[in-house]
Amino acid sequence: MKDSNYLKERNAKSIWHPMAHPTDSLNNPPTIVTEAEGTSISDVDGHQVVDAVGGLWNVNLGYSCEPVKAAIANQLDRLPYYSIFRGTSNDCVIELGDMLQDFFAPDGLTRAFYTSGGSDSVETALRLSRQYHKIKGQEARTKYLSLKKGYHGTHFGGASVNGNANFRTAYEPLMPGCFHIPAPYTYRNPFNETDPERLAQLCLQALEDEIAFQGANTIAALIMEPILGAGGVIPPHESFMPGVRKICDQHGILLIADEVITAFGRTGSWTGSRHWGVKPDFMCTAKAITNGYFPFGAVMIADHVVEVFERDTEGKAAIGHGYTYSGHPVGAAAAIACVTETLRLNVKDNAAARGQQLFEGLQKLYDDFDVIGDVRGGHGLMCALELVSDRTTKKPIDKATPVKLQKAAYESGAMIRVSGPNVILSPPLVLTAEDVDTILAALRSGFQSL
Repeated sequence: MKDSNYLKERNAKSIWHPMAHPTDSLNNPPTIVTEAEGTSISDVDGHQVVDAVGGLWNVNLGYSCEPVKAAIANQLDRLPYYSIFRGTSNDCVIELGDMLQDFFAPDGLTRAFYTSGGSDSVETALRLSRQYHKIKGQEARTKYLSLKKGYHGTHFGGASVNGNANFRTAYEPLMPGCFHIPAPYTYRNPFNETDPERLAQLCLQALEDEIAFQGANTIAALIMEPILGAGGVIPPHESFMPGVRKICDQHGILLIADEVITAFGRTGSWTGSRHWGVKPDFMCTAKAITNGYFPFGAVMIADHVVEVFERDTEGKAAIGHGYTYSGHPVGAAAAIACVTETLRLNVKDNAAARGQQLFEGLQKLYDDFDVIGDVRGGHGLMCALELVSDRTTKKPIDKATPVKLQKAAYESGAMIRVSGPNVILSPPLVLTAEDVDTILAALRSGFQSL
């Protein structure tokens, strides 16, 4: 490895960072992470902290998951790559397919379409949902519905159904035929409604209204996260996703669950859809499927959708979609080991317990610091704080304060993520009680420094 001075000097001179202004990366050098172990990361200067970000929602099993590392190394020796386009396959993808079929059986999902990551999974589900209707002779069903504040990756399809202008405005015009309804976001919503159950019903009414306006026979699918993640960890009332499922069924609209974040235990249930008692038509997965150690994803497909495709005799179901790295054997081997270890450790239960501990600790911080306008969480290891400059008016915080908080918390022992006014916490699911205490202490120290 090059020495620390070289790395700090050269970081933004030859690369651009995702989700960052190029000049900001030059003027405010990022933390350079060089090592990781367990639930902790270390930077180029040797400073070690608990990773309260979990990589990027994806390192569920921590940084020392030897079974996954060994599976990657062994597969590289045996078969480092081969395509699974028509006419060829590999042993790993078949074994993984059976494993995923078993894992997602309670969700009613029986087939996997492999991708390279979350954005690819969203793109795949959007495309296959249109094709599903065309196979059935419903060519007019081309539109998509989604939630404001939702996040569905950065491909043009995903960006088009995204509900956050930060990921849209600079790249417009985006894909036509994408329409958004209000999210069940109790802290800020157009109805000025703070009761979660009442807000859920208002959002469902807005969905019904939009379907009536667009015409149900023009809509292919609705895509949603069971708990909104990158938009600021927005958990809906328990009635919301079942309500969406019911409305979609009434109008022949497919439901795509974007579980790139929530699948594999993060909510305290094995999937976010299962958390709310819903069976989607497609489920987008990635991130935790390989513990972040290899880029890989899978779209899981419901049995009734499978039947429409597999019973086609006219050629309409031929899939003209895929990626060079769909079904990459190294990624599949990593996923086999990761899912096996995920189940062995039963991480969903620890996510529920440690998530409750973290959520309660954040509520105590709310009592002590007026800069915290809202605390969100209570469903596994997905928590957020929304910062404000005035708690009464909910006036948003200035851009500098969250950055100061992040730096101070890091110096005090925890890496946190700030996104606009939100502090987002998504640590590994193998987090210990002591790790949670460290995160809370670091945040307290950070707030005290403001």
